[in-house]
Amino acid sequence: MTATASGPGPAPAADGGGAPIADHALIGDTRTAALVASDGSLDWMCLPHFDGEPVFGSLVGGTAAGKFRAGPLRRSPVASRRYRPSTATLETTWTTDQGRLTLTEGMVAELGRYLLPETLVVRRLAAADGPVDVEVDLAPRLGESHRPPVFRHRREGVVLTWGSLALALQSDPVLPPGSGDAATSWRVRVEPGRPLTLVLSTADRQPLVHVDPERAWESLRDDEERWRRWCGHIDTAGIEPRYRAPLVRSLLTLRLLTYSPSGAPVAAPTTSLPEDPGGVRNWDYRFAWPRDASIGIGAFLGVGHVDEARHFLAWLLHASRLARPRLPVLLTLHGRYPRPEHELRGWPGYRSSRPVRVGNGAADQHQLDGYGWVVDAAWLLTRAGVRLDGETWRAVRGFVDEVARRWREPDAGIWEVRDDAAHHVHSKLMAWLALDRGLRIARRRGVPERRRRGWVAEREAIAAEVRTRGFDAGLGAYVRSYGSTELDAAVLVLPLLGLEPPGSPRTRGTIDAIRSRLGAGGPFLYRYPPGSDGLPGGEGAFLPCSFWLVQALAASGRRPEAAELFDELLAWAGPLGLYPEEADPSSGELLGNHPQALTHAAMVQATLALRDSNGLEGSPP
Repeated sequence: MTATASGPGPAPAADGGGAPIADHALIGDTRTAALVASDGSLDWMCLPHFDGEPVFGSLVGGTAAGKFRAGPLRRSPVASRRYRPSTATLETTWTTDQGRLTLTEGMVAELGRYLLPETLVVRRLAAADGPVDVEVDLAPRLGESHRPPVFRHRREGVVLTWGSLALALQSDPVLPPGSGDAATSWRVRVEPGRPLTLVLSTADRQPLVHVDPERAWESLRDDEERWRRWCGHIDTAGIEPRYRAPLVRSLLTLRLLTYSPSGAPVAAPTTSLPEDPGGVRNWDYRFAWPRDASIGIGAFLGVGHVDEARHFLAWLLHASRLARPRLPVLLTLHGRYPRPEHELRGWPGYRSSRPVRVGNGAADQHQLDGYGWVVDAAWLLTRAGVRLDGETWRAVRGFVDEVARRWREPDAGIWEVRDDAAHHVHSKLMAWLALDRGLRIARRRGVPERRRRGWVAEREAIAAEVRTRGFDAGLGAYVRSYGSTELDAAVLVLPLLGLEPPGSPRTRGTIDAIRSRLGAGGPFLYRYPPGSDGLPGGEGAFLPCSFWLVQALAASGRRPEAAELFDELLAWAGPLGLYPEEADPSSGELLGNHPQALTHAAMVQATLALRDSNGLEGSPP
């Protein structure tokens, strides 16, 4: 290998989003994550955690926000790109005019046994069919103001610091020191049989541990084996063989998006990837929504992974202790109230989608439906044979009591529309679910008879009111809110709950009306009628809704329709099997924060619904 230090290569566009959202792969260590484009550019990573400040932010901050590229010197076509089966290790191979170049990269999840730093990114470039010239460009910038680091060269490599936060780049073979603007940019010739291994290590408020590159590479390979063992415990019995690999990839993605120190699942590792390119629908999803997390818990339990569910409930019990019996809409990964929502000045946004936001104002809303999802997760865990401890059961009882007290109030609903509250039918259905699942747990754990009778009475009152005020006879369907004729794709949960028989005319009518009136072409659905949320511009089709439609069809005894729709949705996944939040129904372009935990959880639930239906009539859970 030969190498020279040099100035920066061709600059990408000044605004964020040089590569499509779906072009970005996820690598992660269950504490933070990075998004990597197919040209080898690491365009997004926050430190020290998912919700920390970005050190590589070019995805939404443009060139000034930093990146870490390792790839062919001259832009070359991608020959193949994949995850190694049942691992979080990414392989990208380019065909250049000199030969083939493969970048193998990942982050090490299990660091403690190695006494390694907080975060370890390992990237190895290997050439075949001839030597290949490559570019290594390390240009981190910290936070909103794009603070450049203080850098210095040591024998071990380059060290970059911002106060207590430190990064180090080490390599094998060793890259030559540079100076000035060339300090962290190299042009390297990689020879066949002599790969270049790059190791980026980080530390926050602790000494930076230097790691031998070969040792780091070995730790990544060991990590692969742990991921294979974890995936090997996924129960795929009864699942069609062609669905197993997508199922495993979605579950592995959900696990990568779970913050392992606390057990809190992050909704997505990104902020402000747009629902409408060039528009204002850009939100920060680097938080834990109890609702979304509970849907993910159902996904893990459905394939026999109980620990994830137990850890989540333990985290929620701790995180919600100051607010109980109120259930917070969202929390930080450490169980705190999120910072106030604000806009990053001067950030161009992905494809000029501004503003770029940090924080999320939905934290101040009242969302009734979240209680139903959380209590249902507790019931699923109980049904799986896990006995809730006394403190957890007290917390769940408190959530059920809160629903019994407040279900008659309007709320913001699942879609967090920043407008006047309404009596959302989906929220009432989930309130019914909270009471029903609370009663199911109570049969096993016990509850005072007076409280039990109260829950029964409120559950029946919700059912009666929803059937009367939430159903439009002219449409033959349950609607978005009382008195409205608009539909809401979230109401597709109806056949999964037990309030209405899965095959009843009302259930079938609701499914068909949503599919017809909210259909966006192909397998796509809008979550509600476009233009009805008070925000300027449009938005894409909401991918979880399509997977909920698969569930609803399967549970209603319409498995052939469900399977056909599911096959279409699998074809629309990103090239690596990752899904963001939305899709442009006209072009199929994937939109929104990426990858999205809710979409992957809904995909797993749809797979399990197809397994459980097995061509038979559906039945309530």
